[in-house]
Amino acid sequence: MHKHHNALGLATTISDAAVSFERGYDIAKHGPVQPVTLIRPHAASRAARFFVEKFPGRSMYAVKANPSPELLQILWDSGITHYDVASLNEVRLVARTLPEATLCFMHPVKAEEAIAQAYFEHNVRTFSLDSIEELEKIERATRGAEDLTLCVRLRVSSEHSKLSLASKFGAAPGETKELLFRTRQVADALGICFHVGSQAMTPEAYSNAMERVRAAIVDAAVTVDVIDVGGGFPSSYPGMEPPPLEHYFETIHRAFESLPVSYSAELWAEPGRALCAEYSSIIVRVEKRRGDELYINDGAYGALFDAAHIGWRFPVELLREPESRAKDVAFSFYGPTCDDLDHMVGPFYLPADVKAGDYIEIGMLGAYGSAMRTAFNGFGSDETIVVTDEPMVSLYERADRQVASNVVKL
Repeated sequence: MHKHHNALGLATTISDAAVSFERGYDIAKHGPVQPVTLIRPHAASRAARFFVEKFPGRSMYAVKANPSPELLQILWDSGITHYDVASLNEVRLVARTLPEATLCFMHPVKAEEAIAQAYFEHNVRTFSLDSIEELEKIERATRGAEDLTLCVRLRVSSEHSKLSLASKFGAAPGETKELLFRTRQVADALGICFHVGSQAMTPEAYSNAMERVRAAIVDAAVTVDVIDVGGGFPSSYPGMEPPPLEHYFETIHRAFESLPVSYSAELWAEPGRALCAEYSSIIVRVEKRRGDELYINDGAYGALFDAAHIGWRFPVELLREPESRAKDVAFSFYGPTCDDLDHMVGPFYLPADVKAGDYIEIGMLGAYGSAMRTAFNGFGSDETIVVTDEPMVSLYERADRQVASNVVKL
């Protein structure tokens, strides 16, 4: 078994026998007592290549979505060279894992000591900010450095996204003129960045935000070298099926081309969820059934934080052979801890005859599922196994099929 450590420092393992497993059914046959995480390196690699090849600018991975060193290496090997880090620990992690990677410290509020260490010890030259106070902090911490790329974060609407990021960070319209002007005086390269919120369900989210960028540039009359459209690129979940990502890229490219920016200005993006959601899933065991409630051995304090706390729905599949012929009905889940909060309302649709002892695969947990895990109440699992089957849902497999269907056979 190969050991590595997750974001919390908990030891996890990747089975040496992983090559013998193709899918969740094969693992469920062995009757695991604890939850098992399945990872699909090919899915993360495919997502990274998609962004590298199709996004009309630079894609940098938002590490917070899943800080697994193995995933970071997969993304690097697939062409992702820039990484959005939000803390000194993330800076250290990526610097240790990928010494040649370019790190961009994109959290708008940072400790002065973290800025200094990032700059002087880890060669970080790109920082975001949303206030004069943060700009002054960066100046002090870097001792008046003249090689900085500074990205001013604007506050934009999250109305088209499932999770808002509109209230905590971002300069308001009345604050941007002075901030952009002052930052231009300090920065070697001036950028503007924003975040439309997580899981943006329409490309319009980006075109609307770009209009806010346009107004800020015109008002401040500054030369801008970088436009960073942030994250928000969606994945597919039950009830949240977005348009093809190419539509987002086309909308962003058109808006960028129309902005009054430097002729050599760069376009950046910070995909997180979109690069890693398909990377992993978990296998859980049903320990008890009570009507339409299933008690499973992972939950709100494990990989299912989003399902419990923000009502996120994930695809589910009963791992039983032969397959059940019962119709699918709605279930909710309870996790293994003693807390009532350990409750995932769903609905999660499974065959009506699901029972204690059955195994369920819960998909699309590569984004935030792994990152949010704790060992609360003594529950958790350290077993991670590589599988080679496709994720339950894939935006990229769909894109591959569309490309294949358009090939003309001679």
